[in-house]
Amino acid sequence: MEMPKGPLCQSCGMPMKKDEHFGTNAEGGKNEDYCTYCYQKGQFTEPNITMDEMIRKIAELTKQQSLSAEDMERASKSLSKLKRWQK
Repeated sequence: MEMPKGPLCQSCGMPMKKDEHFGTNAEGGKNEDYCTYCYQKGQFTEPNITMDEMIRKIAELTKQQSLSAEDMERASKSLSKLKRWQK
């Protein structure tokens, strides 16, 4: 999984090209780091999701039902660079 260019959701890697793609802060303003699917009203929509679960969710959404171990490793490396998954 290669990350696209441009502002990306720092949780799922989705490109955020339109205002409606951006999540919202608690006061309702646009959040520059996270998309609307991951972050609404100042909170993660799935606060307890793990990085592995996020990879599977993205794969399901993109219709890649069966990821090889190599695909999972590549996706983990890509997602691990995002702000939410930094340790």
